[in-house]
Amino acid sequence: MKALIVDDNDIARTTLSHLAKQIPNLTIVNEFSNAIEAYNYLQAYPVDLIFLDIEMPEMTGIELTKNLSGKETIIIFTTSNKEYALEAFELNIADYLLKPVMPARFLQAVSKAQAILESRKENVEITKDEFLFVRDSNITRRLKLDDILYAEAMGDYVKFYTREKMFAIHGKMKTAEERLPKDHFIRVHRSYIVSVGKIDTLQDGGIMINGKFIPVADAYRKALNTRMNVF
Repeated sequence: MKALIVDDNDIARTTLSHLAKQIPNLTIVNEFSNAIEAYNYLQAYPVDLIFLDIEMPEMTGIELTKNLSGKETIIIFTTSNKEYALEAFELNIADYLLKPVMPARFLQAVSKAQAILESRKENVEITKDEFLFVRDSNITRRLKLDDILYAEAMGDYVKFYTREKMFAIHGKMKTAEERLPKDHFIRVHRSYIVSVGKIDTLQDGGIMINGKFIPVADAYRKALNTRMNVF
């Protein structure tokens, strides 16, 4: 796994480089003290993973991450400040390490990145977008789309329900709707997206999925009926 260290602090870069040398199959290919220089480098030399500081002059780590959207580079933030945690995880990063970075947490974060990288390779061999990654108690898990029964909005979270478990993910329903493939999922309510293939019955005012009644709003009823070939 090829990695980059981007941090404006010399000691932080040295520490991360030392920790990385203890892990087999992890190679630090370059280091930068400036996010703009790192961005320019990445246009010509893509890497698998970036250990990225947040608070840097000229361009922050969060700004660099946004500029890299659409690329498959895995990001692990390394920072002294906790206040960016929520914004960082909304960017779907692999992990968020607080300085000083401890060896055990560093190893845990790299293991997450390795799991994501391996899962992406498996996904290419099967079908695109067969699964998505969800963060469950600070662990990034792979959730098969076929296992999802429905998604429910709850404040600043979206709950994904399977037959065995519920995953509460910090984020917006709009984001979930954009990421779930429309040939398998449909919005039926401001607070609900359902898997079409998991619908058991249609009732007045709603549908049943795995014994759960889910309301269908009037604004979405026509689209649902058309999708289900209801006359």
